[in-house]
Amino acid sequence: MRINIVGPGNMGRAIAVRALTGGHGVCLVHPDADRGRAAVAELEQRFPEGETDSATAAQAADMTVLALPYDAALEAARSARATLSGQVLVDICNPVDFSTMDARVTPADTSAAEQIQQIVGADTKVVKAFNTTFAGLLTTGEGHGFPLDVLIAGDDSAAKAKVAELVSSGAMRPRDVGPLRRARELEALGFLHISLQQPLELNWQSAIKILP
Repeated sequence: MRINIVGPGNMGRAIAVRALTGGHGVCLVHPDADRGRAAVAELEQRFPEGETDSATAAQAADMTVLALPYDAALEAARSARATLSGQVLVDICNPVDFSTMDARVTPADTSAAEQIQQIVGADTKVVKAFNTTFAGLLTTGEGHGFPLDVLIAGDDSAAKAKVAELVSSGAMRPRDVGPLRRARELEALGFLHISLQQPLELNWQSAIKILP
């Protein structure tokens, strides 16, 4: 697949590593062209045979990953709406009030992913994924000897299958948790996971694991 990753910060670069591990092509999207090229250069050192490039705006692709905070993800969805038509759009954000670390900023009857789906329209298939995983473990695809579980929610089965392919090819385990409205619970779980890092001294090295 050809995958845009909008926002090559820690999470964006970690997802790019998993995508390149799985043999997918990656375009890192950043409004600062120099920063985008620098991020590509880092990836090329690790994956010299991989297909990587950068752009200042989302391109035509099979999938676009919004590796952005909540407000920036909403704005990116608005600005790239036409380009995103026909694509699978992956939202990874956790809409947490980071000023207090005590609440989410979305109403209880919706989620960031559902809001993004409303913005981009029905021609773009939004999938929630990667919001319960942290960048450090994503870079390796495992935590404490176990492959990472990536929880996936979406209304379109074909779109979820593409995200599951990205996850599986990156040596992780996709877990389909249901329709897009399950993003509400995933975002609550992501918030809980974040909030436990300091009191439990987890240092962002913990993972959500489902054991059969």
